[in-house]
Amino acid sequence: MPVRAAEPFPHARRVSTGKVPRREVPDEVAVVDQVGCTGCEVCVAVCPVDCVEILPGPEHPGLHALVEVELERCIGCRLCAVDCPWETIEMWPYEAGIAAAPGRTLRSLLYDYPAAVMHPASEARLVG
Repeated sequence: MPVRAAEPFPHARRVSTGKVPRREVPDEVAVVDQVGCTGCEVCVAVCPVDCVEILPGPEHPGLHALVEVELERCIGCRLCAVDCPWETIEMWPYEAGIAAAPGRTLRSLLYDYPAAVMHPASEARLVG
């Protein structure tokens, strides 16, 4: 199987983490559906590349913490999806996961993604 070079993450606004980038694009990426995430952080403990982050971060101390996969660094190992006790982390084919993530994740609400790529319910929360 040929190795694909890592492509830039397609969203206009990226969250800089200072972590080492992955070397190649995985076949799959993990996407957290925030509807079911309780913030238990099991996935944080099992991720071998430290790409599961707790959101919102310290800039939003009053909000309930949830987790989200940093898709720019996910290697597609499936450990977070297998170990999630709430079954809210799903593995998606790379292109489909990148396309679906903005509508299923907390970053859509906190980090100003364009409304055209956000889930309608998320957009309604921003407008209303």
